[in-house]
Amino acid sequence: MRCVKCNSLEDKVIDSRLSKDGFSIRRRRECLNCAHRFTTYEQVERRDVLVVKRDGTREPFKREKLLGGLIKACEKRRVSIDELENAVEEIVNELTADNLREIPSRIIGPKVMAHLQQIDPVAFVRYASVYRQFQDVGEFSEVIESLEHTPMNHLLQPDLFESRS
Repeated sequence: MRCVKCNSLEDKVIDSRLSKDGFSIRRRRECLNCAHRFTTYEQVERRDVLVVKRDGTREPFKREKLLGGLIKACEKRRVSIDELENAVEEIVNELTADNLREIPSRIIGPKVMAHLQQIDPVAFVRYASVYRQFQDVGEFSEVIESLEHTPMNHLLQPDLFESRS
């Protein structure tokens, strides 16, 4: 690792420990040339993943976009950014566990809703209203009523097949 002070490539690791979030390793290093100490972080490199949208278009998966959606859903709620960042990390880990190159957005949405339901029910309803594209107030009422009466799995799974009448 190149020293930030003298640009030397000679250093030694004087301390390694798991970071607070548990997803990276924090290393304290000391330059062997100038004795300057600095910190580096090591984390798993994830391969590029594409999100397949409802309309079939593909775009690169962006952790920041996922976090932005959670922040927007939790706006003016008592939810810390640490809680949201932890949720994002858990969602990313769940999504990348299968090593898929492309992930349909219909898989991401329910995972986000499951985490939001545990964090804040109001944020869950906000996110669900956008994800499931509510068309009227009645759909809001149905979801709110079902929050009290049914297990969350029913709400998280969108209908895969439309009934033909």
